[in-house]
Amino acid sequence: MRLIKLAVISAVCFGVLLFLLSLLLPSKAIVERSGVIDAPMSTVYGQLNDLSKWSAWNPWAADEIAQDKQYSNPPAGKGAYFTFSGMQHEDRITGKVSIEESRPDSGIKYLMTFNAMRPVNAYFEIKPAADGKATAIMWRLETHLGYWPWWKLRGFLADRLTGPQLESGLTQLKTICESGK
Repeated sequence: MRLIKLAVISAVCFGVLLFLLSLLLPSKAIVERSGVIDAPMSTVYGQLNDLSKWSAWNPWAADEIAQDKQYSNPPAGKGAYFTFSGMQHEDRITGKVSIEESRPDSGIKYLMTFNAMRPVNAYFEIKPAADGKATAIMWRLETHLGYWPWWKLRGFLADRLTGPQLESGLTQLKTICESGK
């Protein structure tokens, strides 16, 4: 009986300690990547603002991930959205991406929601590069994690898990914009 009591008290103390330590971690996960695209801002903005073009470069809108996509009419500009469903690692995923702000001179802000995940506020910030011919771009994802330790651990690993996907997406976007497609 003493052994069971000791195990229960130890488990409770470990849980409380884990929760208290998680309070030291930030409650928001931020992942961002940036680059320069040798194309005019209007070309880059055209790719960012039109959700139907995202499957060519955005890793989360790729046909392998989001097999069934339904676009709003029109699929571009503020208020545009697409819903998707598909399979990823034998798990069914569903979600929605909706453009909340769209400005040709500065970029777009969008909201991305997935089943069983926290909503992600995302931004594409664009501005003329130093040479005036290219476009500087920054892709930023922000997720409010709350106070549960398992979400904060996920947030702690967010850059390592999500960063490579952002880099891949920006590289593909750069290729498309610079080729003039």
